[in-house]
Amino acid sequence: MERSDSSGRSATEQAGASPGGVQSVDRAITVLEILARTGGAGVIDVAREMGVHKSTASRLLAALDSRGMVHQNRERGKYQLGFTVLRLANSIPRRLSLVKEAGPILEELAERFEETVNLAVLRSRYAVNVDQAMGPSSLATTNWVGRLTPLHATSSGKVLLAGLTADRREEIIRETGLPARTARTTTSRSELEKALLEIAADGYSIVHEEFEIGLNGIAVPVYDHTGAVTGALSISGPSFRFTPEKTPGLIENLKQAAQHISTRMGYPG
Repeated sequence: MERSDSSGRSATEQAGASPGGVQSVDRAITVLEILARTGGAGVIDVAREMGVHKSTASRLLAALDSRGMVHQNRERGKYQLGFTVLRLANSIPRRLSLVKEAGPILEELAERFEETVNLAVLRSRYAVNVDQAMGPSSLATTNWVGRLTPLHATSSGKVLLAGLTADRREEIIRETGLPARTARTTTSRSELEKALLEIAADGYSIVHEEFEIGLNGIAVPVYDHTGAVTGALSISGPSFRFTPEKTPGLIENLKQAAQHISTRMGYPG
């Protein structure tokens, strides 16, 4: 039997929750979301945003404070997220697998656009494909998984380059150079830097036969929980039928798919 206090209220009623404490849990999560969004808020601010009495907000914050989920800045009087939240959040990336989270999305894209979809990450000075899905009308049977491709000549590589710091990019290009793979490969440093700025601004990269004659591709970035580019999602196909910028809905759908993967990897958006 649930115990009551001197006023006759049960423990559930004291918490202001429905049976099982669901409402209290929901309210506690709401408090954490408010603090995450604002960077810090006082009792009155939290109460006003939640539409509850100041005493209710105060009890919620006190309970979270006791578990290290929040802490109060004594100088400002505002509450902020505590170290327990940080510890829990830091444990998430170790349990996430980019390939596992992205796999179903690659399959959906391949079926929808009927071309080859790849997921690539940066390995040393190259882009390496870690997963692939083949569309029903794909002509080639090439397995790109595990293959290293030059960063400056592929859509995935350029997305990964655009996500690097200027110093890291300079280091890689100095070591690898910009060798031509085809007559259409970007081999000018100034042209590459201009293209990377556009990629960073537009959120996607398109290449026409830069890596192989007859092969076009488009890629978008995938972000991790820190907001860094952790991978590149791409679609490629034969140039005689696949022109990325002319394929209806391709850019928007590819970006949405990458956002979905990024969210699964903890990216806040």
